[in-house]
Amino acid sequence: MMAQHPPQVAPLPEYAHAPILLLICGFLMLQPLSTDLYLASLPSLATVFNVPASTVQLTLSMFVLAFGGAQLVVGPLSDRYGRRPVLLWGLSLYVLASVLCALAPNIELLIAARFLQALGCCSAIIIARAIVRDAYAPADSVLVIARASTWLSLAPLLGPILGSYLQVAFGWRAAFLALSILSSCVLAAVVLRLPETNVHKDPRATELRGLLANYKLVLGSRAFWSHALPGALSYGAIFAFISGSSLVLIRVLNVPTEWFGYCFAFGVSGYMTGTIACRRLISRFGADATLRIGSALSLVSGALFLALVAAGVAHWALVLAAMFLTMGAHGVNFPVAQNGSVTPFPQQAGTAAGLMGALYMSVAFVVGTAVGASFDGTLLPLALIACTLGFGIFASVRLTRRKIVAVAP
Repeated sequence: MMAQHPPQVAPLPEYAHAPILLLICGFLMLQPLSTDLYLASLPSLATVFNVPASTVQLTLSMFVLAFGGAQLVVGPLSDRYGRRPVLLWGLSLYVLASVLCALAPNIELLIAARFLQALGCCSAIIIARAIVRDAYAPADSVLVIARASTWLSLAPLLGPILGSYLQVAFGWRAAFLALSILSSCVLAAVVLRLPETNVHKDPRATELRGLLANYKLVLGSRAFWSHALPGALSYGAIFAFISGSSLVLIRVLNVPTEWFGYCFAFGVSGYMTGTIACRRLISRFGADATLRIGSALSLVSGALFLALVAAGVAHWALVLAAMFLTMGAHGVNFPVAQNGSVTPFPQQAGTAAGLMGALYMSVAFVVGTAVGASFDGTLLPLALIACTLGFGIFASVRLTRRKIVAVAP
């Protein structure tokens, strides 16, 4: 029996002249690079600025907090004024904030600059999700997201490796300088090659009455919650490793800083594997079954991690294996969850993407704060958090899907 390959998809004819998929990948890569490129520098930041790990953790937590809150504004703005102008302003802010991060003389200003950086980054992610809905047929959008996610995985795969070497060779400021250069290139690509894709602008999208009506429509939809909730918890599960892996690997398990990037890249290769599997699972079994499979893998990875840590295993290989499985599960969950959260709302794609992203970032903020506050020099807090989230993902898929089936006519 011949192996099944996912079908290739193309944008709608009016956008065939533009490199839409390439631009979407570039936008989406900014978020993981904004967090992963400087992960190897987190222990060093605590030393350089003479602050505890929990304070350094705010450079991550405040980023996701600002990112989440901004999505509630960026989405409706793009629904009203268009994707292109909102993206141009957002990327310009990102470039400026990245330069401020690189020049920050103390931890307080670094945290503030990261807050601004998140506001700019948010526009790229929200617009990328909305453009998928604008420029591709609804039946093709989930495969587009899965394909983009495969390319997206290169950012968290290679970013920590590059960040580790930048930290060893030049110090923590080099990572933010690299982000400044990269985002400037993305901004130039938008100016030169991105057309406006929002042909159904909603003049009421930012009016209070229209905004509340759109929020009510999206938040009142069971289809939205059945995808957004497990997707947010799945993102929280990988964020536990994003925020905690450098602490446990470098400080607890004594992995050399220059090797951290390779360790993290191995874990992220699970995400790439998951996105490739997702494309094949969707083609063979459909989106709903794919999400059930991914959520089951999330539960298994979290439970095994906690069981082995409770049994006394404390080795870098265990952390890498748990990260690989958790991120692999997210690679299966994320394309289905993201597509299912936005596709039902063609007129409110930006608003739906913003609400979904705000939920993702709210969960990530709670998880990142919990990881920093609970760090005690062992693997147990991280394992407990990972297991709890794995169970939450599994349960949310079963419970929300059951509700939809129960109310279906």
